[in-house]
Amino acid sequence: MSDYHYQYSLCSVPAWVIGSREFNANPTPLSVHGVRATHAHFFKKLDNLSSWEERARTFQDYMDVAFHLHQWRKNGDAGGQLCLKHSYLGFLRGWLFNADSIEGAVLKGWVQNRMGLPPTYHGGHIKGKESDAYLSYLKDRMKGSARTNGIFSQLDLLYEFVQYEMTRRDPDTTHITLFRGVHGFYDHDILEWDGNKGKGVVRLNNLNSFTHDFERAWEFGTFIIEARVPVSKIFFDGDFLHAGILKGEEEVLVIGGVYDISRRII
Repeated sequence: MSDYHYQYSLCSVPAWVIGSREFNANPTPLSVHGVRATHAHFFKKLDNLSSWEERARTFQDYMDVAFHLHQWRKNGDAGGQLCLKHSYLGFLRGWLFNADSIEGAVLKGWVQNRMGLPPTYHGGHIKGKESDAYLSYLKDRMKGSARTNGIFSQLDLLYEFVQYEMTRRDPDTTHITLFRGVHGFYDHDILEWDGNKGKGVVRLNNLNSFTHDFERAWEFGTFIIEARVPVSKIFFDGDFLHAGILKGEEEVLVIGGVYDISRRII
């Protein structure tokens, strides 16, 4: 977005800080206001569980009850596909198939609403709030948000659970090196670039797909973006859910902003 404007953040950290290069260098924990307090009994229960399998299963069961997802299953088909469509799992699956889908717009909308970072791409470059791409994004976001029960609240708890799990596993880790395969490098908003070193500074979309696996990243592009991502800006990691549809998924969803990156070409 050429006319980039941060918005109000529902975290304790302002949006312009979350989206900054300085935050990525020296990150602090992020938390959506009120989520941990509202679900305090759930997180207390997690504290008493020793394995990630137990915690992941407990998270899935809790989401089912807290957001009445089981009602969709009772009223729908026996296989539970209707439940999936109306749950956070359906939106994650939609993103995995196409980040510019209706489901992708909802996830980008969550980042915009909670973190204050507007999207820079949705089926095309977003060059301002009057651009066709931004209007398409808003249309898709409204369609997706209208079809389920409190999707932003579901995503709040998903993010908080992932953050809890990452801290529980390794409280001393502040950054994780991740990889993103891309075709159109110059589709990114490049702020600084040193072609000789293959390093630069870019503004990433407000939500982006990365992977832990360098080799797998080649499957998605002709070169790789490598970034050192703060743990607090990891929205979702497929390793942390027990649900069969996403279990073992290697995709990591990263909250955007200004990043130092390295480029690797085949």
